[in-house]
Amino acid sequence: MEISALTRSVVKHNHAIIAPDGYINSNVPGWTGCTVNVIINEQMGARLAQTLITLRDGGELLGQTQAAQIFFYVVEGQLQASIDGQEKTLTKGEYVYVPVEKSYRFHGPTEGTQVLTFHKVYEPLPGYETPGVLFGARDIAKAPIYMNDEALRIQELLPNELGFDMAVNIFTYDLGGHLPMVETHIMEHGLMYLEGQAIYVLDQQWYPVKKGDSIWMAPYCQQWATTMGKEPSVYIYYKNVNRFPTVL
Repeated sequence: MEISALTRSVVKHNHAIIAPDGYINSNVPGWTGCTVNVIINEQMGARLAQTLITLRDGGELLGQTQAAQIFFYVVEGQLQASIDGQEKTLTKGEYVYVPVEKSYRFHGPTEGTQVLTFHKVYEPLPGYETPGVLFGARDIAKAPIYMNDEALRIQELLPNELGFDMAVNIFTYDLGGHLPMVETHIMEHGLMYLEGQAIYVLDQQWYPVKKGDSIWMAPYCQQWATTMGKEPSVYIYYKNVNRFPTVL
């Protein structure tokens, strides 16, 4: 018998581990025939939002971006995307970036299709155009070795250009892979494990994590990770980039 008072989820002032065992469903206007779990947002002190959507047969995501851009990534299954006049079938590992002030519709999902989203309020940069709609796919061949360690590979899913103020990457840790230092930096992260299991160190605290878990890291939350188990660990993550560090 499960003990309902136990969970691996932890929420602190500068980081959080969100495991699926604690999900409570939310309703989002225009998103129908689906289960929505808001994993990260400003209520916990974050400056991004991250959701996980599980669609039923006939489910639909209909809306329009306003101040925030949205990155949609298909974790499982398949569905149709209609974005600003562009039509495309998205399957597992494929994604679309939807900039501000664009209409979107996702429809025709297979039962149980899961979509992960990252949302960030867009900060225009004088002299640079707002990015357009961008489709892409996970591809290990596009994931170069990270910091000369063949056990670590990162694929950048969005162009590394100044018009973008957010990055979304997929980080793969082969067996024995670990970050080469404890990172301390201004960027904020939201992430979800797509494969495997690992140990993640956040603010000097050690956490076991696995496929399906999500993590929030505030700016300057110290972080380190290593893969664990008998298969690679892989996560997709967001970070804010390319803007001057302002004082609010």
